[in-house]
Amino acid sequence: MASNVTTPPATRAAVILPWERPTPNDEFRAAEARLEEAVGLSASIGLVVVRQAILALRTRRPATLFGSGQVEQLAEMVRQDEVAVLIVDSKLSPGQQRNLERALDCKVVDRTGLILDIFGARAATREGVLQVELAHLEYQRSRLVRLWTHLERQRGGFGFLGGPGETQMEADRRMLDERLVRLRKDLEQVRRTRGLHRTARRKVPFPVVALVGYTNAGKSTLFNALTGASVHAQDQLFATLDPTMRGVTLPSGRRIILSDTVGFISDLPTELVAAFRATLEEVAEADIILHVRDIAHPDTAAQRADVLNVLSGMTRDGMLDAHWPDRCIEVLNKIDLLGAEEVPRAPGTVAISAITGQGLANLFSALDGKMTAAMQLAHAELAVTDGAALAWLYEHGEVLERLDRESGISLDVRLFEQDRLRFGQLYPECPIRIV
Repeated sequence: MASNVTTPPATRAAVILPWERPTPNDEFRAAEARLEEAVGLSASIGLVVVRQAILALRTRRPATLFGSGQVEQLAEMVRQDEVAVLIVDSKLSPGQQRNLERALDCKVVDRTGLILDIFGARAATREGVLQVELAHLEYQRSRLVRLWTHLERQRGGFGFLGGPGETQMEADRRMLDERLVRLRKDLEQVRRTRGLHRTARRKVPFPVVALVGYTNAGKSTLFNALTGASVHAQDQLFATLDPTMRGVTLPSGRRIILSDTVGFISDLPTELVAAFRATLEEVAEADIILHVRDIAHPDTAAQRADVLNVLSGMTRDGMLDAHWPDRCIEVLNKIDLLGAEEVPRAPGTVAISAITGQGLANLFSALDGKMTAAMQLAHAELAVTDGAALAWLYEHGEVLERLDRESGISLDVRLFEQDRLRFGQLYPECPIRIV
């Protein structure tokens, strides 16, 4: 039976990277990697990229960013390739965006707008949706000035004689501001709820392990490999936007909670920094951080620097403690794409392939080692009748030595600090001290 539904034609797009640095070989490779990333971002929301190019900038023009000759070159390209959307992999001012759209006669989207569109299409949780809408509105608010001709029309004022009233632009801005206030209130409520969940989770005696890394580094694939879950994993930028958590039992028998997070990216739009808050909070609360890197990517060193810059910024803002590197494991993923002689052997790193499972045993061992280092050695004195307290220590800690006497039971046990404090609250009659 024939269907009457017709598929709309794909939107043709061109991706342009403005490049201000000199271009010897090493810098040009970095520029090409940046362009490839922008093309991947564009393709991830269904755009068909028919042209991509790097345009060297001598100076940034206030009106159009590009020089007049480059604007003419872009206009000819748009006409020849029938481009409907031009992606400029840089931040454009409202005036530059408007002037380029007039000169090129097509829609122009800068890097911020592109990433916002991706987040808007992918966010799934209540908090993620609210955060992306908030970022969208803050981005649009600065672009209301003369964006449409109707914005200069006036509406009547109050009273019998009317008065000057307000322009449509003023009315739109007022409605945006009202919506922003409501969104911030809704977000605060969602965050309070998340805080309650996090507080409840702290009572569960399982350490939290957070996966962080550059977008498309393979975090979700690793998450699925470690947990047996089916979290969406795809060779696509920003395939995962919302934090996902699963319980995992390590080969040693220890239980952990593994958290998958959104990927980081260079030059993250300032409007979206708040949209990372849910994920960043999970990282800040984590007992162990797994920094997953795509070691086969030609720009892997720059990607590593971008992730470390974000985490360092969290430290400066007081969201993350300064000792987070001590509980971080660097995971070099995608070694299946390298030859055996190319696999890095740097100390403090674990080389794996989340697809093939190669090196996962070493990662489990590294996790066990980090957890052991994070635990405190404590000594407990229990009465013979304190069976519940004894069972609790066996369940939540690692008993190293036990001495049974007629007068009671002495235990040397390794515990996480929060578990030691919790034991003291649950069984105040059983003395426990750090050795």
